[in-house]
Amino acid sequence: MIDNNIYQNPLNTRYASREMQENFGDQKRFALWRKLWIALAESEMELGLPITKEQVAEMKAHVTDIDYAKAEEYEKSFRHDVMAHVHTFGDAAPSAANIIHLGATSCFVDCNSEIMIMKDGLDIILKKLVNVMDKLKKFALAYKGVPTLGFTHLQPAQLTTVGKRATLWLQDLMLDYESVCNLYEHFRLRGVKGTTGTQASFLDLFDGDGEKVKELERRVVKKLGWEKVYGVTGQTYPRKFDYNVLCVLSQIAQSAYKFSNDIRILQNMKEVEEPFEKKQIGSSAMAYKRNPMRCERMGSLCRFMLSLPTNSAFTASTQWFERTLDDSANRRIVNAQAFLTVDAILNIYMNVAENLVVYEKVIAKHIAAELPFMATENIMMECVKAGGNRQELHERIRELSMEAGKHVKVEGKENNLIDLIKADDMFAPVHDRLDDILDASKFIGRAPKQTEDFIAAEIDPILNKHAALLGEKGDVRV
Repeated sequence: MIDNNIYQNPLNTRYASREMQENFGDQKRFALWRKLWIALAESEMELGLPITKEQVAEMKAHVTDIDYAKAEEYEKSFRHDVMAHVHTFGDAAPSAANIIHLGATSCFVDCNSEIMIMKDGLDIILKKLVNVMDKLKKFALAYKGVPTLGFTHLQPAQLTTVGKRATLWLQDLMLDYESVCNLYEHFRLRGVKGTTGTQASFLDLFDGDGEKVKELERRVVKKLGWEKVYGVTGQTYPRKFDYNVLCVLSQIAQSAYKFSNDIRILQNMKEVEEPFEKKQIGSSAMAYKRNPMRCERMGSLCRFMLSLPTNSAFTASTQWFERTLDDSANRRIVNAQAFLTVDAILNIYMNVAENLVVYEKVIAKHIAAELPFMATENIMMECVKAGGNRQELHERIRELSMEAGKHVKVEGKENNLIDLIKADDMFAPVHDRLDDILDASKFIGRAPKQTEDFIAAEIDPILNKHAALLGEKGDVRV
């Protein structure tokens, strides 16, 4: 039940998926803390410390039954969240209360669990990223041969195709995918390092036996299903890693932002639209409007995401010596919100990409308005082949183009350049071939084949690798 009297984070109430919310939820986090304490105690027992199997078994029996009310009361007294949960766990497993957290510092549970949570969050992001790619792939192939105006400087340029343009969005996501894969290679746990990273407390526990301390870390990490661990740390894992993670999430947001802006412009031109539902209201005042609310929302969330890596950069920059606690409250907010934001962005991206509406007749109309200017060189060269003077033809077609431009811009009429050319004897050799010369499909170069080749060479291997993840649907919650 939502308490409507207090502020609710809209990432939870409006945008992000339940899956990602649960990934950063208290239940998962504090259950991971208990799993970490169990892995530590069990490994310490195996290496000879006076911990019994019965104590470990009792701890394992209470991984998920967390008494949050009791933990809250402890924290009010201790002003320390980790110690509050140590005592709460000890109350649930009283025989083990005296050995929970033995030799550890708070960051043993906090840092290791945060890395594990972010890794699981990245798994969710990867799944949604490849699903967006799959949907854009299908769109690109469906429209690979449909000519459309290309734009440079937001001014009409040479033709491309609707599908070829989609490969630009797809390639951006492919580069993001590569960044995600690279990031996976650099995930590692903080491990078992002690208060300032020297493992001094564990060395004391094992009477100076450094090999046992090293083996303790290996066992704990293995029990948690991991292999890599930081070789050295202060009290925390390097906060630069948070920055690296958020930079990758930012890259995804950058790609989505460009896509959303392109679709918004195309929707203004009435060429391509995001989905619009039967009872959807575009404007509270102007009933006829079909506002691109999905892409606008996507862009809004992307803008927020782009701001977050800077926050993490400041945190990484201000970790004095082995650690300072001014990162804690900040990271509780920024890391989770970054993942929730990109999750929401990709949910919308999937929804839009699989439901794009293309208005081919409008696209053709816009081509017809600009193609005569683009075709002037082709017309001129055909006349030269028929014996005309290139320089004279160039000057004449320049004059006619200026006249047609005035007809369009000053008088607000349709482009009449072709009519002017048809009425000019200098261009008589091509009068009966103008329709063929103006065939838009002759102005798109290798766009259809480029689309096919790019998808076959670059995209299909990614999608084939992650075939088990495909089939997700985009969800727009409100």
